[in-house]
Formats: sequence, C-alpha cells, structure tokens
Amino acid sequence: MKALKIAGSVFLAIIVLLAAAFCIYWYRNIHWYDKYEKALKKAGACEKQVALPNGNVINYGEVENDKPALLLIHGQMSTWEDYALVMPELSRNWHIYAVDVYGHGESSHDESLYYLDVNGDDLIWFIDNVIGEPTVVSGHSNGAITAAYIAAYGGQNIVGAVLEDPPVFSTEGEGWEDSFAYLDTYKTLHDYNASDKSECWEAYYLRHCYWGQLYMHDAMPKIADYAQNFHLKHPDEEVRIGFLPSSIWFVFKYAKEYDFEYGERFYDLSWNHGLRHEDILAAIDVPCVYIHARENVNENGTFLCAASLEQAQRAVSYIGDNCQMIETDDSDHVIHTSHSDVYIEAVNSLLR
Repeated sequence: MKALKIAGSVFLAIIVLLAAAFCIYWYRNIHWYDKYEKALKKAGACEKQVALPNGNVINYGEVENDKPALLLIHGQMSTWEDYALVMPELSRNWHIYAVDVYGHGESSHDESLYYLDVNGDDLIWFIDNVIGEPTVVSGHSNGAITAAYIAAYGGQNIVGAVLEDPPVFSTEGEGWEDSFAYLDTYKTLHDYNASDKSECWEAYYLRHCYWGQLYMHDAMPKIADYAQNFHLKHPDEEVRIGFLPSSIWFVFKYAKEYDFEYGERFYDLSWNHGLRHEDILAAIDVPCVYIHARENVNENGTFLCAASLEQAQRAVSYIGDNCQMIETDDSDHVIHTSHSDVYIEAVNSLLR
C-alpha cells in the first residue's frame, strides 16, 4: 500500500508538472509578440510617416543615432516591426529606417502601387529625401528583390545591399507552380479571394495550406475550426492558437493590416511589372551580400525554400565579384529571426 501511495504521488506530481509546462508553453505562444515590443522599446524605435509629393504614404520605424543609414524592407504579409528582434543589436552600428511596404501595415493601400518598380521608386525617393545620406539597403524575401532594384537603380546614395533569401526567378515564373510559396501562400490567397469568404482567412488558410496537407493532414480541419471559433469570439483580434508554436501562425497578426490584392500580383506574376530579375541583379555595382536559406526539396519535387541553390548561385553570378554569398544550415526563410547572428554579421560586414 505504501508503494502504491508513493507511485500515486509521483504520478500526480508528473501530471502537475506536465500541466504547468503546457500552461507555460501556451502562454509563451499566445504572448509571442511581447518580446518584439520589448526589443522595439530597448532599441528606442519610433513609428513615423511621410507623404510623398504624389500623395502616397510610407509608414516606417526609425531608430535615431549618428550611425550610418540602414533601410530595412520586410517580406510578404509582414510589417516593419518584424525586424524588432535584431534592432537593438543593429542600432549599435546603424541608424535604422524600417518601412512598411505598400499594401502592408500603415503605408498606402492602393492596388496601383503593388508593383516592384512603383514601390521601389518611392523607396528611392524616401532614401533621397527622408534619409538623405549614403544608405545600405536590406530586404527580406520579395523585399530583397525590392532591395536589389533599389541597389541597381537607386543612384549615388546606395552604398551596399543585403539580399535575405529572395525568391529569385521563381516569382517571375521559373518553376513557380511547383514552389512552396505558390502552393502554400499565393494560390491559397487567390482561392480565398475568389471564395464566398464564409470563414475567416486564418481558418481558410489552415484548412488549405500546403504545409498542413504535407505534415498534419488529419489534424488541420479541427485546427481550422478552432481558428474560426476564435475569430467569431474575437473578431477584432488576430487569431491566436496557443497549442501550436507561434512560428506557425504569427503572420496572422500582420495579416490584419495586409491588402490581399497584393498577393494577387504574385499569383499572376505581374508584380515584376515587366522587369527581369537577371537585368536587375546585373545592374547592381555596390557591395552586396546574398543570404540563402539552404535548399530543401520535398520527395514529390516541390521546393520548400525561396530559391534553389542553383537559382541563388545564378543570382550571385549576375551581380558579379562584388557579391558575397552566405548559406544557412537549414531552410528557415526568416533568417533575420532564426539566424539573427548570421544576418547581423552580414549587415555589419558592409560598414566598411
């Protein structure tokens, strides 16, 4: 009897510990953005806006100091705050300007602006008229292609560029419909736009997303139902799913300030506006660092990465000898978060 009591007490203690661990796990997932807010406060980032002569509005965050200028351009379905976790360290060496791309955050939402050159030209104006000094430009994902455009055509104020895992060549059609970005994001966005929208975007995405079909096919319908129920109870909030890692659903926060028509420009490949990636890359003559997330290919042949190794190497070859290529040890696309040390070192390498 004594042994049974001890065993029962141990079992109960294990249950309590497991329950406590799950509660901590849930809390951290729900409050994932707290560390971003702390980082923004630590860096001293202030949100500002500027209206261009053409009436367009660029919303941005700035960390003011007397250091060289660094312009940060986020990727699809994000905002300038996505760089929060690297801002405190970057601000040791850089005066930071992080913008909201058109159709995102609090910058202008207007379908006529959702093109590479239109947004790129306005960001060149921003560099010349708001920053007003030599600037290194760094972009993530399709923001890296915008950064490449600025590095190529931005003029004398552009002194360096960091291209963080850009979807080169695929987003102009090369293997596009077999890419993870198309299958998981842009086709799903397009299908949702064409649907009756009887459920929220978050639930629709979870029900149809490519990664869910690959890895959690049987569980996704119930997870989608959870998201829909959360939305119905909290219609003005982003959907939060405490039992899943926040890295899966954190973009739901940014989706609240995202124009879904922006995604249509990638679905139909019109975002490039007739420009060729090859020509843009070949026109870059400033020092450049290309950071490539390691190639990852599913057994069915789908590329689970922004660009293949061959595409990345080809992009670097077009830029030429003034470009250094760095490859991470996994295919996590958000390198400035998952490999912040690699990203910060790449940016700081352009100080000289």
